[in-house]
Amino acid sequence: MGVLKGIINAIADPRLFFLLAVASLAVVVWKRERIVSNRVGYGLVGTLTVFFGFGTFDPNFQLIVTKPDNVPIVGLVFLLVFFVWYSIREGVLNDRRIAAGQGPIEKAESDRVWVWPDLVYTELISLIVCSVILIVWSILLKAPLEQPANPANTPNPSKAPWYFLGLQEMLVYFDPWLAGVVLPSLIIVGLICIPYIDKNPKGNGYYTFTERKAEITIFMFGFAVLWASLIVLGTFLRGPNWNFFGPFEFWDIHKLAALNNVNLSEYVWVRALRTGLPSQWFVREIFGILLVLFYVFALPVILAKAWFKGYYEKLGGPRYYVGAFLFLMMMALPIKMLLRWLFNLKYIVAIGEFFFNI
Repeated sequence: MGVLKGIINAIADPRLFFLLAVASLAVVVWKRERIVSNRVGYGLVGTLTVFFGFGTFDPNFQLIVTKPDNVPIVGLVFLLVFFVWYSIREGVLNDRRIAAGQGPIEKAESDRVWVWPDLVYTELISLIVCSVILIVWSILLKAPLEQPANPANTPNPSKAPWYFLGLQEMLVYFDPWLAGVVLPSLIIVGLICIPYIDKNPKGNGYYTFTERKAEITIFMFGFAVLWASLIVLGTFLRGPNWNFFGPFEFWDIHKLAALNNVNLSEYVWVRALRTGLPSQWFVREIFGILLVLFYVFALPVILAKAWFKGYYEKLGGPRYYVGAFLFLMMMALPIKMLLRWLFNLKYIVAIGEFFFNI
């Protein structure tokens, strides 16, 4: 039993956890024809049930999972796994029908129902069930209310509400002006821009995957792998002093984690060139500034002439460059996370004189 818990704790290491999440998405996309079977879908839910049921016998795991703040996240994990599988399943089934010349099931007359009484009855039953669940929930679980804010007694760890835990996790890798303002704003702007960038009329009103492979894969990577996984990391694996702990590991407030993170300028000037850091900030950070400018302005042009040439021709210049910019901004998060985990890289550009760090 101890060996199994040790293996699970090792898998929960953020580097391995994130890589497994990416690999899982790749398997879902690549082997979707096999993933859509009921045996796989219900097997995933059953595996999660066994895992959480097994975990409740461990006192450390039980304290984390049964905390009133964290109970909704447990439900989120189940719902995320099930509905990702279900959406892929419906898309594959429709792709099979379209390939056979039958059209998607959503446009078939046999699958349509009347608003009254069919839809209204279904909504009424759903309303009653959800009301019962909320009432029972409020009776069994105490509201996660704490004492009034006291600067002399700060909780450790001090966590944001679950829907902000993704942003709080981003603050580990980016400065507050980026993680708290720029990137969340770009998420909203990106969601607004999707209908104007994506001109593909296919897939509107029905499930599909073959007709929108890239779009669906990118969305699932951004939502499931990045956003949802950051919430899971922040909820279950971040403990005192914002250190990482395994799900079966005791949250020791005295745990020390060596922080040897260095900036790109230190890698270049001190470690590579064997010299001291220049005193002038522009000279010191010139390599990071050039790298950021290349990533933001030059890389979209290079991609338009290489791997994304088809998208450039299909979307046109303005739509392509807006979409490429938003895509690269999204990819900046996993890139920065991997750079921190693998190379202890703190900032690519660190201009402390103006409180400007990237």
